[in-house]
Amino acid sequence: MTDNLSSRPTQPNKRIETLDILRGFAIFGIFMVNVEIMNCVFMNQDAFGAQWTGTVDKLAVRIKQLIFYNKFFPIFSLLFGIGISIQIRNIRSKGISPSFFYRRMFALFIFGVAHILFLWSGDVIHLYAVLGVLTFALVRLSSKRLFWLALLLLIFPFYNQLFEWLLSVTGYTPESYLSAYSATDIVDTIRGGSYIDGIKLRIQEYKSNVTVLFVFLMPIALAMFVLGLAIGKKDWLYEISSKVNQIKKSVLLIALVSNLYRVFFLFFLWDLDIWKDPFWREVFIYLMQICDTLMGLFYVWVIAYLCQYKRWINLFIPLKAVGKMALTNYLLQSFIGLIIFSSLGFEKYETFSPYQTLLIALIVFVFQIIISTLWLQYFKYGPMEWLWRCISYWKILPFKK
Repeated sequence: MTDNLSSRPTQPNKRIETLDILRGFAIFGIFMVNVEIMNCVFMNQDAFGAQWTGTVDKLAVRIKQLIFYNKFFPIFSLLFGIGISIQIRNIRSKGISPSFFYRRMFALFIFGVAHILFLWSGDVIHLYAVLGVLTFALVRLSSKRLFWLALLLLIFPFYNQLFEWLLSVTGYTPESYLSAYSATDIVDTIRGGSYIDGIKLRIQEYKSNVTVLFVFLMPIALAMFVLGLAIGKKDWLYEISSKVNQIKKSVLLIALVSNLYRVFFLFFLWDLDIWKDPFWREVFIYLMQICDTLMGLFYVWVIAYLCQYKRWINLFIPLKAVGKMALTNYLLQSFIGLIIFSSLGFEKYETFSPYQTLLIALIVFVFQIIISTLWLQYFKYGPMEWLWRCISYWKILPFKK
């Protein structure tokens, strides 16, 4: 591809500031949840968490449940969908070949696979790459149809049954892949095993978590991708202030209703007899997932609304640098987790309580704010963003400012 205007990437100074702030915010919330899983693998969470009965730890758990759990993955997914809409706009306006987008998603998929193998099994960006290609195929749909499709994907209640059918047809048994590891084996492997042992465990852990990935995370991600594409097609990104004010009453009402249900779910429902019924328990959990997603969207609205005001946007500015380097910071969090918890570093796996993991997330994110701000004083992009762009445009792009 020739080095002319049509083949140049979007320049950093043309980015939409609110989106970078939201990306930084999402990176923080995602690590607040991920660090807990890094501290104890998903399959052992209940047994490990039961030992922390102190007041401070109980408070930390409630904070995570009310503010963080299942709220930030939808935000990150929505922003990725919006990013796809921006890329499509650039492809059309600059005459770039669609191969640019497919190359971009292929590179992201490879990054995700490498993330699983070498850092942490809880990767989602390989899933984003696959869903990104699917979302790109929907670009011809009108904004109205995309909105309805996003709603349908979000509320469609039969993913569990569909996935269970696929498992029965294929004979795939996720629970079998970690059956060779006892809880003690996992601790010993992560704390004291070799790096190769860690890779082997991460592969098995990933294969055992496909139910979480494809039943819980994938439908939400795809719904948010489609919603982000619809928002981009409606050009709302360039009139954010007017749009957030137009939907103010509706958003506040939805947030009120969803939060009332979330409080009922977390503090009262588990003590009722109806919770013991398997059918109704599944219904209540499903409604909770929807409410958590709506809460994540409410966070997006709140930040977009506050960014209209100078005093608030100045407060959010530190998030901007992290958001500009979202991919780098996402992978950096996993690298830091590897150093903290595994035999490659401090061997602290399954030693931190809920409030301690909360503090770790805060400290790491402050570090990321500082390092991202310093990095962007000298470079145009984060290192992974630069590599991703070079692969996408299939040429070496300027790096230093």
